[in-house]
Amino acid sequence: MALTLPLLRRPGRTAVLLPGLVAAVILAAVGTAIGHAAPVVGSAVPAVVLGSLLATVRRPSAGLTPGLRFAGERVLQASVVVLGLRLSLRQVVTVGLGSLPVMLGTLAVCLVVARLVGRRLGVDRDLQALIGCGTGICGASAIAAVAPAIGAAGADVAYAVSTIFVFNIAAVLVFPLLGHALGLSQHAFGLFAGTAVNDTSSVVAAASAYGPAAVDHAVVVKLVRTLMIIPITLALAALTGRRTTPHTTPRRAPTRGRTLRLVPWFLVGFLLMAAVNSTGAVPTAAGAPIAAVSTFLITVALAGIGLSTDVAALRRTGHRPLLLGAILWVTVTVVSLAVQAATTGL
Repeated sequence: MALTLPLLRRPGRTAVLLPGLVAAVILAAVGTAIGHAAPVVGSAVPAVVLGSLLATVRRPSAGLTPGLRFAGERVLQASVVVLGLRLSLRQVVTVGLGSLPVMLGTLAVCLVVARLVGRRLGVDRDLQALIGCGTGICGASAIAAVAPAIGAAGADVAYAVSTIFVFNIAAVLVFPLLGHALGLSQHAFGLFAGTAVNDTSSVVAAASAYGPAAVDHAVVVKLVRTLMIIPITLALAALTGRRTTPHTTPRRAPTRGRTLRLVPWFLVGFLLMAAVNSTGAVPTAAGAPIAAVSTFLITVALAGIGLSTDVAALRRTGHRPLLLGAILWVTVTVVSLAVQAATTGL
């Protein structure tokens, strides 16, 4: 309801969003049908793959863009909020604390490798930071938060987002297969996906292909990981300020209010819904419908993301940032599994 009310108050906005949303919903319906026919594949993966293939063959018209963007951002965030109704605050705290060793170990290694390998490859310092944070924390959201703190150029932001997108799609396709090959449990895969996949959408998509328990676990781990945006952004802003010389323009450090705004609204909504569920206000019988609604919203979001694939932008990214992204992706995957094996035994 919170999503629809602003649109109802602005009918012009609804008209702008509708074409792209309808396209995403239709593709999501196709993905859902495929998921019912082949449960092991799920619905999210077919939606994003088909969307990407369609975008490669024929770029969606400009009229579809607003609705597709809305699907890939707001609808996805709404699906995460709905997922909160399936968990209690006790579960959130337990899973969050239990994931800290894997999450912090993975993030630390990712940032160090980004710096060392990025410098070796000749990748610009700002681009190193953007790709490292995007891979280690939460994809495009981390890139958007870090960019103004370090004064990154728009081209660097575009390169970083394009690079992250490539490995988001790769994770959605490869990680469920890897999890089954390793015999990971639902919870183990959720921890793996929550710490090793770049973007929230891809975390949810990969976990959806593995199972409902994996989704619940992965979302909590991912949202705790997302909170790392705040200290990392502040640290990078401080380091950037120290590098400023008398002949350069100082970069404005994030204020306290601006820092608080880095916390995604859907994280707050997710916790509020978990709090509601903790009171027993949500009937047990509502669990299956809630899961179905959340899954379909996820599929709509992934369809929108797939249809928004900008193939030309990916080609313009060049091989060095992509190579850095690939190395970081493999590094995070290996470290996540290794730390989890060492701390929990998988």
